Amino acid sequence: MITIVDYKAGNLTSVRRALDHQGIESQVSADADIIRRAERLIFPGVGHAGAAMKVLQERGLDSALKEAFQAGTPILGICIGCQIILTHSQEGDTNGLNLLPGVCLRFQLDDHTLKIPHMGWNAVDITQSHPILGHLRAGDEFYFVHSYYPLPNDPAHIYANCDYGGSFAAAIGLDNLFAVQFHTEKSGPVGLQVLQNFANWKI
Repeated sequence: MITIVDYKAGNLTSVRRALDHQGIESQVSADADIIRRAERLIFPGVGHAGAAMKVLQERGLDSALKEAFQAGTPILGICIGCQIILTHSQEGDTNGLNLLPGVCLRFQLDDHTLKIPHMGWNAVDITQSHPILGHLRAGDEFYFVHSYYPLPNDPAHIYANCDYGGSFAAAIGLDNLFAVQFHTEKSGPVGLQVLQNFANWKI
């Protein structure tokens, strides 16, 4: 059973439908105790990092997620869930969960033909192997919608990059935590493969 963390950050239904499509059992919960005891967690999200952190703190989900991470629970972050696992975000000058040391930065693009947010399909290049990226091919395209991107302190925590006016981390991970900047639930067969890989991930 995968528990999808509900913190008013949108796209929960899309994630659950994608899991249903794969025959993966899931539930949506905003209950901190359920999050602490979950077998696996998906930490999705769209929106503003500051607002997201506020809701997490109000619901006690920030501490629940930290406890789950420390307990070794497999966690998959998606989009905002990839950004606020870091130490700090420029969006709203917000402290994150600090599960993976690093920062979330706003795009600063020299190419003025490129727009912010980065929106649409873009190729992802895997830089090191990981079970959650299994069965994917170099250059597979995923769907992105974001104005900020993750930057781990340690490059060893980057598992895939994407290019948008320069290279940025598209997938990051540490121990039982893995996170992707793209939207798995909107990325067709390759996104479904990532979700299936997460469901099968043995740590």
